[in-house]
Parts: sequence; C-alpha cells; structure tokens
Amino acid sequence: MYKHIFFDLDHTLWDHHRNSKIALGEVFELFQLQEIGIPSMEQFYHKFNEVNHKLWLDYERSKISQAELRHIRFRQVFSQLGVNNHDSCDLVSDTYLDISPKKPHLLPYTKEILDYLSPKYPLHIITNGFNEIQDVKMNSGGIKHYFKHIITSQNSGHKKPDPEIFHYALEQVGAKPRECLMIGDTFYTDVLGAMQVGIDAVFFNPNDQRHVERPTYEIKHLSELKAIL
Repeated sequence: MYKHIFFDLDHTLWDHHRNSKIALGEVFELFQLQEIGIPSMEQFYHKFNEVNHKLWLDYERSKISQAELRHIRFRQVFSQLGVNNHDSCDLVSDTYLDISPKKPHLLPYTKEILDYLSPKYPLHIITNGFNEIQDVKMNSGGIKHYFKHIITSQNSGHKKPDPEIFHYALEQVGAKPRECLMIGDTFYTDVLGAMQVGIDAVFFNPNDQRHVERPTYEIKHLSELKAIL
C-alpha cells in the first residue's frame, strides 16, 4: 500500500528527553550553576523543558526565529529560576547545543524497527529541527544510513504542520500522498500536518496524549509498526 515512509526525529526515534537531561547535567556541573543561584539540577532540567516547549511552539508558528530561540532560551530559564545575571547564557547555550546532539540514546525499538522497515521501504526524515544539529543526532545514534532523504524546515523553507514542507518532501521522493506514511509523536505538527495533504499518519503516542481528531493509526511502541507495515 505504501511506497515511502517518513519519520519525525526528536521524541520519535532520537530520545530527546534522555539525551537533553544528560547534556543539561554536564552543563550544570561545567558552569557550576548552583553557585550562581540555580537551585538544583532537577529544577534546571524541568524549567528548561517548560521553557523549551513553549519556545518551540512559537518557532513552529513562526513567531520567533531559530536565532531568537537560541538567544532567549537559557535567559528565560535563568530568570524564571531567580537568576538575573545572564552573562554566561550565550556560552551555556552554545555548550548545550554542542553536547546534546552528540548523545546516542534512541527510543525503545528504534533500530529494531528501522532494520525491519529498511529492506521493504525507502525511509525518510521530516523534521523541524536545524540541519547541522539533526545531522549530528542521527550520526550519534547510528541511524543516518537508514534514510534516503532528510527534509528539514531549513532546506524546505517551511515548518510542520505547513502543507508546503510535506509537498516539498513528496517532490523530493517523487511520490503521491496516498503512497506515503508519516510517523511522529506530535499530533498537531506530524499527524494533522500530514493528513491535511492526504498522507496517512501514525500517531506515536507512548504517553497517552489526548486528541480529538482520529489519526490513521495510533501506537504506543515503535514495534507496533510491524502490524501496520
């Protein structure tokens, strides 16, 4: 039924939470953040996740740029944890962006399902992540070789759920919407984004997120793709 499979990367294959937490722990120790008033590593990690989630929503809705996201992210984290001295924020940001993508951890069953699917279908990535960082992540996780095309918001000029990024992806692989399947963890950007242009979608939903509209398929573990494909 399908001729091409598209995957999201972060939170779908590459374990962003685990890799980010390890990187933030290294940043916390390297910059001795407790000494400047950051209460604890756990609070630093949770506040980063909260701030990062909101800023990524703004980025995906074109309210802020990539440069703005990077510039203000740690400033907001520091301020919300009661630290108003932002002198080190740019260096903290650069260090985090250097460390985090180099972490190798993948979500459960990632390599198993890629090994299963790659002999059967051409596999591709569609991500809102930044070119240079996503490339490092895939190399670190040892999965880049599985994918024929890496479609990013930078090389396409559009961000999910904009239909244009999916049209761009279809042009790159030379396929029609009905010949493709999109797999991702974010209902709004991955699932609805794909379905609005006629691409079937798998909602990877390990945390039982609530949603109103119905995806083509829904799974809790990547291994469940074997029953679909």
